[in-house]
Amino acid sequence: MAMMHLNHPPPPIGLLLSGGLDSSILLGYLLKQGHSVQPFYIRSGLYWETAELQALRQLLATVASPQVRELVLLDLPLDDLYGDHWSITGKRVPDAASLDDAVYLPGRNALLMIKATLWCRLHGVEALALAVSAANPFPDATETFFQGFEAVLDEATSGRVRILCPLTDCSKTQIMQWGRDLPLHLTFSCIAPVDGLHCGQCNKCAERQAAFRATGRDDPTVYTAPSMSLRA
Repeated sequence: MAMMHLNHPPPPIGLLLSGGLDSSILLGYLLKQGHSVQPFYIRSGLYWETAELQALRQLLATVASPQVRELVLLDLPLDDLYGDHWSITGKRVPDAASLDDAVYLPGRNALLMIKATLWCRLHGVEALALAVSAANPFPDATETFFQGFEAVLDEATSGRVRILCPLTDCSKTQIMQWGRDLPLHLTFSCIAPVDGLHCGQCNKCAERQAAFRATGRDDPTVYTAPSMSLRA
C-alpha cells in the first residue's frame, strides 16, 4: 500500500512589526494574500517602545488570526551606542515642523534585520518582510541596500532568507487605502508618548495626521496635545 503524502503548509513570512501604520497595514496585506505571518518586535531601549509594544499587543489581540504566529520579542540594546540621543532620552524630540532627516536613526534597518533574519534562518522561515515605503528617504531603505544585505547574510549563514519590501513603490496614501478595513486606531506612531498616548506634536504624530488627511479619513487617534502638524 503506497504511503499517502500530505501537503505541508508553506513556511510563514517573517514581519518586522512595530505596530505603526505601515507595518500594521502590511500585516493585513500579507494575511489577505493567504500567508501565515511570524511577527517580530525588536526592543532596543528606545524612548517610545513601552507604549508602542503595549499598542502592538492590543492590535494583535484584535486581529486574532490563526495565520498570525505568536509575537517574537528580540532584544538589541542601543543605549551604549546612541548615548544621549533623543531616541533614548526622550529630550529634544523632533517636532512636527522638523524635516524627516531629523528622525533618522543610524543603521536602524540593518540593526533590526540582522537579529530577525538570523532568527528566521535558525527556525526555517524563508522570508522577512519590512514595511518600507516610497516615502522613506534614508540610505538603508533602498533596493540596493536590501539586495546587498540579503547577499551578505546568505553568505554568512550558508543559507537564504529573502528580504521582501512589498510597499517600496507605494505612497502613504496608497498604503492607507489598503488599510481601510483594519483597526488603525490601535496602531501607534509617536516618538514622544505621554502616559502611553500619542503626544500630537512630534514628527511622527504629524506624519500620522497627514496620512489620515490625505485619504479623507477621520483620525481616530487620541492625542494629548493639539496638533502642530504643518504637513500637507
